[in-house]
Amino acid sequence: MRGTVLRHTAQLGEEELREVRELLDGAFGGDFSDEDFEHALGGMHVLVHEGGELVAHGSVVQRRAVHAGRALRTGYVEAVAVRADRRRRGLGGAVVQALEGVVARAYLLGALSASDAGAALYAARGWQVWGGEIGVLGPAGPERLPDEEGSTYVWAPAGGVLPDPAAGPLHFDWRNGDVL
Repeated sequence: MRGTVLRHTAQLGEEELREVRELLDGAFGGDFSDEDFEHALGGMHVLVHEGGELVAHGSVVQRRAVHAGRALRTGYVEAVAVRADRRRRGLGGAVVQALEGVVARAYLLGALSASDAGAALYAARGWQVWGGEIGVLGPAGPERLPDEEGSTYVWAPAGGVLPDPAAGPLHFDWRNGDVL
């Protein structure tokens, strides 16, 4: 039996956070740092359980993206993962659909940085690769991140409008570790 819950980080206990971290470590083959985990906290989490075990997770946290002189309240999708033995059953799509619901209710824009393995999931759900420059508002000022171009996806809730890449770069707020 499958159960899906939506909870804020503040509602998760130590044991639940440990389970999330273990799932993420396993799903990303040990390539999920403490800073990556930190990036996934402070927002809303989708937790999918089967038989009492956590099998899928994703979160959305608030970030600011600056575009064309305007700060956009952005729901940034983080730490979407499905346990290896439960993949290809629609769990990733269910997690992203629930996260899109959070973005639609609370943010002007959705954004994420997709791995090669995850890109098809987002594209199939209508997320679009940002077609312009990507940057960060770093400690020394705006900085272009050319390595993030082509893997940063954006999504606008129904009735929303995506920013126009021709109007300028999309700069995200600074954070430690991988900025995007």
